[in-house]
Amino acid sequence: MAESLEQHTRPTDPVGRVLFQVSRLFAIFGGLVLCAMAVLTTLSVTGRAAFSSPITGDFELIAIGTGVAVFAFLPYCQLVRENVIVDIFMSKASFKIRTFCDLIGNFLYVVIIILMLWRLPLGGIDLYDNDQMTLILEVPQWWTFPLAILCLILLLIVNIYTVVRSCREIRLNRTI
Repeated sequence: MAESLEQHTRPTDPVGRVLFQVSRLFAIFGGLVLCAMAVLTTLSVTGRAAFSSPITGDFELIAIGTGVAVFAFLPYCQLVRENVIVDIFMSKASFKIRTFCDLIGNFLYVVIIILMLWRLPLGGIDLYDNDQMTLILEVPQWWTFPLAILCLILLLIVNIYTVVRSCREIRLNRTI
């Protein structure tokens, strides 16, 4: 996270390479979902403008797709150090201080993901038990929860890897 784009973003160790490939597949899936949302939006707007007939429930489908895409992108973004960060305060700091701050941030991220993995299944079960549906299309709202949980499990594994990677970088005093 503290490195510039010119430095290594692809892990070189065996575990990192496997995580990179899996995370990349998830990100590609998220990109395909975004492409489908773009096509859906284009068709709906065109239908609305040309025929006064938009695609029914397009807002619901876009909301579902956005959630799926975001969850699918998170592991890849974290692994290649491209998650949202604020570098303005750290640009003048030494490598060890930047990496230590990355370590703390990655560790806190692990804690947050664990909390989300604890609560998200309970929320999905609650939606299932109460048979909650979207307003227009009546799509069961729990359907996206298993995929979100799978993405969070991958994100947790990636974040544990990034914590270990940061510890190794501090010890070696270089980016790995």
